[in-house]
Amino acid sequence: MLDRVEAPYEAVDIGGDPELEARYREWLPVVEIDGARAFVYYVDEAAYRRKLSQAS
Repeated sequence: MLDRVEAPYEAVDIGGDPELEARYREWLPVVEIDGARAFVYYVDEAAYRRKLSQAS
């Protein structure tokens, strides 16, 4: 879905990074927009597009 929206994003593999694993493991998948958590577990495409349009 993220590729279909055609907005730039950075995928981060948390495996092997104890700090990231402790912070995000129970929330996967998680999407942050401008450093703020926007979605956990599931990303609704319409809501994602709306949040992107509202982001700075």
